[in-house]
Amino acid sequence: MNNGKPFHAGLMWFRRDLRLDDNPALLLALKNCAQVYTVFVFDRDILDPLPRADRRVEFIREALVELDGRLREAGHCAGGGGGLIVLHGSARRELPSLARRLGVQSVFASHDYEPDACARDAAVRGALADAGISLHTCKDHVIFERQELLTQTGKPFSVFTPYRNAWLRKLDGDDLQPCAIDDLTAALAPIPAELDRAVPALSEIDFLPTNLAKLAIGMGESGAQAHLADFLGRLDQYHQTRDFPAIKGPSYLGVHLRFGTVSIRRLVALAHVRAQTGSQGASVWLSELIWRDFYAQILANHPHVATGSFRPEYDAIRWEHGKRAQSLLSAWCEARTGYPIVDAAMLQLNQTGYMHNRLRMIAASFLAKDLGVDWRWGERYFAEKLNDFDLASNNGGWQWCSSSGCDAQPWFRIFNPVTQSEKFDPDGKFIRRYLPALAGLGGPCLHAPWTASEIELAAARVVLGRDYPEPLVKHDEARQATLDRYAVVKKKAGPGSG
Repeated sequence: MNNGKPFHAGLMWFRRDLRLDDNPALLLALKNCAQVYTVFVFDRDILDPLPRADRRVEFIREALVELDGRLREAGHCAGGGGGLIVLHGSARRELPSLARRLGVQSVFASHDYEPDACARDAAVRGALADAGISLHTCKDHVIFERQELLTQTGKPFSVFTPYRNAWLRKLDGDDLQPCAIDDLTAALAPIPAELDRAVPALSEIDFLPTNLAKLAIGMGESGAQAHLADFLGRLDQYHQTRDFPAIKGPSYLGVHLRFGTVSIRRLVALAHVRAQTGSQGASVWLSELIWRDFYAQILANHPHVATGSFRPEYDAIRWEHGKRAQSLLSAWCEARTGYPIVDAAMLQLNQTGYMHNRLRMIAASFLAKDLGVDWRWGERYFAEKLNDFDLASNNGGWQWCSSSGCDAQPWFRIFNPVTQSEKFDPDGKFIRRYLPALAGLGGPCLHAPWTASEIELAAARVVLGRDYPEPLVKHDEARQATLDRYAVVKKKAGPGSG
């Protein structure tokens, strides 16, 4: 008996939607199946290339512990079963194998737009079809996807402002309607005894603990809700505080959006309501959330950006190469550039897996436009280190900074790291936090230690080249080198095109 539902049994495949609240794929499964099993796969195709101590894997693991507990509670309270099956292997093989073993008629999951994920899903869909099992996926981690928003000529948007305007015009209550499962949780199926195991420890999937627990990130749905509650008290000032890394300005919800421990619809609804009441902070935050949709549809419609420039002519740029390029990249990665704001930003990333958004722009611009290193090298480093790494947003941000992307800053606009430091860390609080060796320097010297007099350096007990590096490059000279380097695209991307 299936209570009039199309499928007797279904399987909900959690991926980047690790929550019960407002989960469209889970709602779809519960609505259409008399019994719903749930699964997460620690996918070795994704995990094997990662460093053995990776904060994201630990974050996922902790989120799964909470998710498993919530599923069991929800099912048992409704008189059903519940609980999360956790597998470790290649999802391409493990997922179809489990679906056959459980005897389900359908698998449910949320859309994913990254090229590798699309290839994985195509392989899984084919394997399931061979077994007579259907795969149903639905939109979750964006408000508008793929080609839901098009220009008047029927093409995907490539400029943000008209995209945002069209996005806001299209938005209505239905887009933000949360998916409630409270009346359906009796359909959650008990896990078969042979599969009913605790979420594996990190060591069981060949990973090591990190410093994640000390970073106050907050794991799982409960961590996301705690961060959101805290941020809502600061939201109205967001436009004034978001660019200053020494101030508690951002929402710190990036990692929760990345792994779906919070619903994008919940956040957009909150931002939209507050923006309509006149909150400038909420309006700016809403625009930042729209940027996520913008970059997601860029990746979905232009998958070549995953490996090359959105504007192909920018692939003709000749970047630094050979040993010099590797040396420059290493110095940037290891916070040895000699520019305090850049080095402090890189230390924040290396020590915590987080980097403030303004600092991401400064650090990325410095690598590409001061050091002349291919932006893709920096993109890969961020992909390895960022807790909230998302291919679409990371790629979009790097292409924006290097001027190779859609609606990017003009190629001739080059951040001055010293003036950026003076503007966004005026008192040097952020720099001193991560570079205590420079704590004794004051005023402009903190932002540019090489300008300090011998007396000032001695008073601060700083010896350049010993306590802190000499600058790798002189910005004015590097700026001219960048203008020369970008001359190859000057005719096609000259002033007025950005």
